[in-house]
Amino acid sequence: MIDADPASPTYGKLIASVGTDIKSVRIHHTEYEMPANGMLFANDHDANQSVIFDLRDPLTPKVAARFQSMGGYSMPHSFLRLPNGNVLASFQFTDTGGHADHAAMMSGKTGGLVEIDDNGTVVRSVSNADPVLPDDGLLPYSLAILPDIDRVLVTNSPMQDPYLLSSNTYQVFRLSDLKLLCTHRLDPGSTGNGNVAPEEARVAADGSVYVQTLSCGIQRITAIDTPRPIAKLVHKFPGDFCGVPTIVGRYLVQSVPNFHGFAVLDISDPTNVREVSRLTVSDAFSPHWTGWDSKAKRLVVTSGKEGDRLYLLKLDDKTGALSFDETFRDTDGKVGFSFASRQWPHGWSGEGTPHGAVFSR
Repeated sequence: MIDADPASPTYGKLIASVGTDIKSVRIHHTEYEMPANGMLFANDHDANQSVIFDLRDPLTPKVAARFQSMGGYSMPHSFLRLPNGNVLASFQFTDTGGHADHAAMMSGKTGGLVEIDDNGTVVRSVSNADPVLPDDGLLPYSLAILPDIDRVLVTNSPMQDPYLLSSNTYQVFRLSDLKLLCTHRLDPGSTGNGNVAPEEARVAADGSVYVQTLSCGIQRITAIDTPRPIAKLVHKFPGDFCGVPTIVGRYLVQSVPNFHGFAVLDISDPTNVREVSRLTVSDAFSPHWTGWDSKAKRLVVTSGKEGDRLYLLKLDDKTGALSFDETFRDTDGKVGFSFASRQWPHGWSGEGTPHGAVFSR
């Protein structure tokens, strides 16, 4: 836990931590924002290990539950809250029955969705296999939950190399019973590759869904409540391996490794999506995660690289310009928070790897 209250005398400083006893392999996602009840899901993807943190008192974090494969599926990636307060998680693979046999798990072509309560108990689960596309790698990555139209949109993108360059689909499920309604391909655009490896899905104010692809495309999906949704490539950033975006009002903030920083799109006019600003962190920084807090009016950004720094950014709501919060500084006096080797409050010493990050309530 890092103090992210600009009014606090310990702003930018480490104030609490907790160990999970998981041998880390590839520390990965948390939920994208802190749930109202303070029970936060997080995972170490390649270890097939997930944790539910009790953060109701942020200064005394606890591990409330742990789980591996569940509901017939393994290796969860993303966690989103449903209107009933439970989590709907995307699981990349169908469970092979051996929790430790990762190679067998990762040889599959399909996964599933699992609804989980805050005790780590399965409520319901469903496969995403589609007989229309038996040879595609339909490996669930992220989700967009659309309760007003009784829909869930799921992106398919592998965390491992198989199917990485051929994955280009999204699926629509009915939220009420998790019935798969359709599987569609994304728009390759004029470059021919703006649809490769669709990852994070974000719901815009108008109800459309914007999807970032690993090939740095931004897709806009509409007509999701119809049998024929429409996907259109509306922007393409330079390079590849773009990561987690965040929508803040009229702006979409995107991590772009090509220039070691972040870009902002104005999406207020879907017919004229345009880039309005960029911010480069440093030549050594590999940007990945973004997350917004409406109270602090800050974005938290990370790289997912061991020992790197976490930063808070300001977003100008009139121009879309990004800037560092220069007052957010670690004990070394430098802007940002360092995950280099240090003594952590729960008694462990070593380097940390910043990846998923959320603001507490």
